[in-house]
Amino acid sequence: MPNPTLTDTTQTHDAYSNSQILATSRLDLARAANLEVVTAIVRVAARRLMQSDGATIVLRAGDQCHYVDELAIAPLWKGHRFPMSECVSGWVMLNKKAAAIEDIFKDPRVPHAVYRPTFVKSLLMVPIRQHDPIGAIGTYWSQPHKAGTGDVASLNQLADITADAIERLGHLATH
Repeated sequence: MPNPTLTDTTQTHDAYSNSQILATSRLDLARAANLEVVTAIVRVAARRLMQSDGATIVLRAGDQCHYVDELAIAPLWKGHRFPMSECVSGWVMLNKKAAAIEDIFKDPRVPHAVYRPTFVKSLLMVPIRQHDPIGAIGTYWSQPHKAGTGDVASLNQLADITADAIERLGHLATH
């Protein structure tokens, strides 16, 4: 079960440093019994790490991106599927690298019509398992935000821990 102190998104970021958030997430993910628990832990940790207004977990489903879970100030795309070639999460997985976008309406990788009705102005998206991505973690801001290299590194660390947890669950399911 997720650590109750991490599930409270109203706490200030000062309560935990990024290294503490990552360490707690690593422990929680190592004990996660199923994918639902993994995504619950990751959505909270990602939002806390980035001090963002939203976080989402996307899993690759063949040639589509499946928006599995989210924690945001307003609904985004939970449960929806998009072609890999038509969304930022797909771009991240196909290119095996992060996308830090300060203004989503100035970036050709962003499907503007899909984002227009949302609160999202800026985003940071990283692949889950960089060498052969199985998904992506996205964070969103309602105000212009420039994600720095430290942000990318922290979210990549969370993505690595997430990959380990998902792979462990897959391994347990096959035995």
